[in-house]
Amino acid sequence: MLDRLKKMADRYEEIQRLMSQPEIAGEPAKMSVLAREFGRLKKPHELYQRVAEVSRGIEEAKANTDPDLAELARQDLERLVPEQEKLFAQVEEMFLDEESGADRGAVVEIRPGTGGEEAALFASDLFRMYAKYIERRGWKMEILEYNATELGGLKNASFSVEGSEVYKQLRHEGGTHRVQRVPKTEAGGRIHTSAATVAVIPETDDIELEIKKEELEVTTARAGGPGGQHVNKTESAIQIVHLPTGIRVQCRSDRSQTRNRELAMKLLRARLLEHFEGVQKSAISNLRKTQIGSGDRSEKVRTYNFPQNRVTDHRINLTLHNLAEVINGMPDELIAGLVEAERSKKVALMRRQAQTT
Repeated sequence: MLDRLKKMADRYEEIQRLMSQPEIAGEPAKMSVLAREFGRLKKPHELYQRVAEVSRGIEEAKANTDPDLAELARQDLERLVPEQEKLFAQVEEMFLDEESGADRGAVVEIRPGTGGEEAALFASDLFRMYAKYIERRGWKMEILEYNATELGGLKNASFSVEGSEVYKQLRHEGGTHRVQRVPKTEAGGRIHTSAATVAVIPETDDIELEIKKEELEVTTARAGGPGGQHVNKTESAIQIVHLPTGIRVQCRSDRSQTRNRELAMKLLRARLLEHFEGVQKSAISNLRKTQIGSGDRSEKVRTYNFPQNRVTDHRINLTLHNLAEVINGMPDELIAGLVEAERSKKVALMRRQAQTT
């Protein structure tokens, strides 16, 4: 673990030297790539410097044989050993976050599963829950797609989220969410069970995933929907087809054609990343498929039981009796439980691997 940290610190210093060279500074593309890596390695470099300093202090205190300085050496050990343990824990946490893509943004997709119109209404409830949660966290949310049913349910929605630790917090929301409640359309008061699916895909960018212009077919159309005469007269809606794969995306959420193009490209990158199975740059290629399954109720990751005001996450066997708060944008305890469960598993695995090397 410390060898890996040292390599990262050494690379940070190497990039620092490279960026000071005139031939590199004169190439904006190379500088941009180096600057991104430099920023990513700043924290590991600082951690390594502190770990090295504390470790030297411990070694010096243990090596001290002067009786007159014995008490001072003991005090140093009492102070430095706990600090070293805290630093090692920070290193572990940093590596875990790095492996999970914690600092990435995410694209979230919501669709109704089994259950007809009630599933569509539940999908719209999930959309509002995440929108409120995102607002509370101070993250930035942009709607890429939103298609509603006549009764106010949701046919499908896609949105991007940017902010600190977005993917770390949202990644476990992927899967089939099951709801048990009396639908508004149920005259007999019977409880129905339906489902909606959620997929959470980490965002990528052009450096990680090259998309060639000649591989894209871009068309415009009138946006339609709400917005008055401006929307109806302006061809601001954008549709992009990635010709090699046939993947098609569209965006009409903004009045600006330029902005809709940007949002459509963001959605396209996310979908291409999940599409390219077997390619190193898209290691999460089948993420959406494995997250949402078929959308059947039996594949549930979480159940929302309205009559009993209960929500249960089946992956960590956590049941809360505050469903009204959760669905109103406060799934914090559920998300924190999932994050901690993943962290505990990865820490245990990391420590087992360290013992065998």
